[in-house]
Amino acid sequence: MRATLLSFTLLTVGMATAQTDRFPPLTGETSDGRSVTLPAAGAKGYTLVGLAFSQKASPLLEEWAEPAFLRFVAKHGLFADTYEADVWFIPMFVGGNKVAYEPSLKKFRKSADPEVAEHVLFFQGELAPFQLALGMENENIPYFFVLDAEGRIVHRTEGTYSLEKLDAIEERLME
Repeated sequence: MRATLLSFTLLTVGMATAQTDRFPPLTGETSDGRSVTLPAAGAKGYTLVGLAFSQKASPLLEEWAEPAFLRFVAKHGLFADTYEADVWFIPMFVGGNKVAYEPSLKKFRKSADPEVAEHVLFFQGELAPFQLALGMENENIPYFFVLDAEGRIVHRTEGTYSLEKLDAIEERLME
């Protein structure tokens, strides 16, 4: 199975943003305790990263989770076998919400579907480097990034789920 990078992050508001063409390094922990750094050195194909920065953005991110998992991890779809994509779901615990990291990880370990758990990476740290580098200004919506093998951002979308946005991600993966 492929891994997708989908990140849930709790965001502080009001920071100036500037975008770069590279995804900043992110190190997190899997539910089985492994440390993983993204973008992955020597990655084959693409990596899809989804980020949500607040409780308001989380339900919108959840709307993306099932269709993204089915298409890019479970490989359901007409063109699913024509590209390689790692998919990670990443809850990010930042600022005052860092205290929720351990309880959330423990709860996840007990309740998560093992297939999905393989694609979740928990992050605890500072948000500012991600917010600044990725130009994420609105904490109320999720952000999605397609990274190439070198960690360059080759596609970006944000906001509520739509089939058109999912199709646009897939089109980029097929290039």
